Amino acid sequence: MAVPETGARSARDHALAVLRVRGAALGAALLPAAVAVVLLAGGATGHLRGDGWDALRWTAAAVAVPVLAAAAGVAAVIARARPAVSPTVQIDESAAPDLYRLIRDLADRLDVPAPSAIALTPDCDSWLEDRAHTTRGRRLPRPGTARGAGAPVLVVGSPFLWWMRVAELRALLAPIVAGTGPSAHPDIAAARRFVRGLDAAAAVAVAVRGPVPKRLAYDFTGWVSRLLLRAGASHAAEMERMVAAAAAVRAQTVDYGLRVVAQEQVGLAYAGWDRLLTRVALPAWRTGRWPARLDAGVVSALTELSRRDRLAEGFATRLGERPACDLLEEPGEVDRQISLLAARLFHGGPAEPGPDWAQVDWQEYPEEVVDRIWRSEAARLFAALRAEGNPTLAELVDRLAGAAAPDGPDAPSGGADALAARIGADLAREEAARAGAAREAGAIPLPVPGGDGALLPPGGGFPLQPPRSGRELLAEHITAAVCCAAVDTAGAAPGLDWLDGPALFIDGERRADLARPVLALAEEGDPRPLRDWLAAVGVRPDKPIRLV
Repeated sequence: MAVPETGARSARDHALAVLRVRGAALGAALLPAAVAVVLLAGGATGHLRGDGWDALRWTAAAVAVPVLAAAAGVAAVIARARPAVSPTVQIDESAAPDLYRLIRDLADRLDVPAPSAIALTPDCDSWLEDRAHTTRGRRLPRPGTARGAGAPVLVVGSPFLWWMRVAELRALLAPIVAGTGPSAHPDIAAARRFVRGLDAAAAVAVAVRGPVPKRLAYDFTGWVSRLLLRAGASHAAEMERMVAAAAAVRAQTVDYGLRVVAQEQVGLAYAGWDRLLTRVALPAWRTGRWPARLDAGVVSALTELSRRDRLAEGFATRLGERPACDLLEEPGEVDRQISLLAARLFHGGPAEPGPDWAQVDWQEYPEEVVDRIWRSEAARLFAALRAEGNPTLAELVDRLAGAAAPDGPDAPSGGADALAARIGADLAREEAARAGAAREAGAIPLPVPGGDGALLPPGGGFPLQPPRSGRELLAEHITAAVCCAAVDTAGAAPGLDWLDGPALFIDGERRADLARPVLALAEEGDPRPLRDWLAAVGVRPDKPIRLV
């Protein structure tokens, strides 16, 4: 197949260098056996006779047998180890015929094999992934053609489909689809399989548990795999770089000008997706709810960003064009599957929805998520204060004003820092109990390097938020108590801000001026700014707060 010659030729050269590492390892494993065969043949033909040659023959045979056995064992582990597969939502052609047609036409224009299938991932990235060991019966090319057989799967970031227009998505995916051309070369494909097998075998060796002989055998396999990986690492990296360069050169013939605009949308989509996950989705996941339309939410978040930020002006005007999600037959159902995968991947939880892990629509978010968060945090704060009876906001403010001075008459043991520590300890216990319940309900089978049924534990490996300090937790809980009092006594309402998450609305307007008075109370023990704010809003601090 014709490809941009310079990059493709260099990629093939580096692939051959990787394969030479494999050949050298095979030669080293067979060398003792070859020496033994030569010596045995010499003895059988009468050319190498004598006590010295006999001893040498037996020594060579004694070395060759265990070396061959060890090599066979290592080769078996490498062959059986299943490379990691990214967690995605598979999109069959019947569910997205227009999307498949777009990718097929793009591959035809680039004169490369079409990807074997399409999958979506809850991330702002796209790539080709070899799934020859898992894909069965899914082929992108037209029926009756062999083109694309064994081609990699095209993995597309789901936020791109909802935020980008059809032409922008085609321009963005052109360099990625062009990568199937170099990938189809036998040397490059063989080098990639060799590297993936070594990586998977090294991961399997680390995860093995059992008797000491078994662990020692796998430790040896892991050592050999890592040794071979190090030997071919530089050539493998250069091979991938040259493959990407060749694909980029080929893709320049397709929508090059539009690709510049599409790259701008990539950065914007990433910012909106990250903000939506950390500020909007994560609070819902912590309450046992998962928003079912995250991709639609990122459009709302980015539209709000374009309204607020002059740097993003003009982006919202694109919304009149056809969005790429229209290429799906049922975008709502696909969005639901992606949203559930994102919740399980970034937070952890049961594999299926249930009473304690239920989906929530955006219209229900204020009541189902925001109000629940505020009242549970207010209850945790009053429990840490050891409040009795019907707690009020006035009691809370007085106690916290005394807590800032550890020697004050109203100070809890140790003052505000000790109060924050108790809140943190209670929250940690709740998180641990929630994680245990999630494990009992069933973990998501996210493959990790090495495969063979290994699972990524719920909530493991993908933290969305850095740990919060004790004072930050205290301020957050004070804010929740104030919001509960405002809802109960001042006609306020919980709401959703697409960029900042849970928000307090009074008379239909968001109140974003609560942070400074709360920080003055939490960090300095000064209640006056908060009392002034409560009086201005009309909150009755003497009325009991309704808790969960």
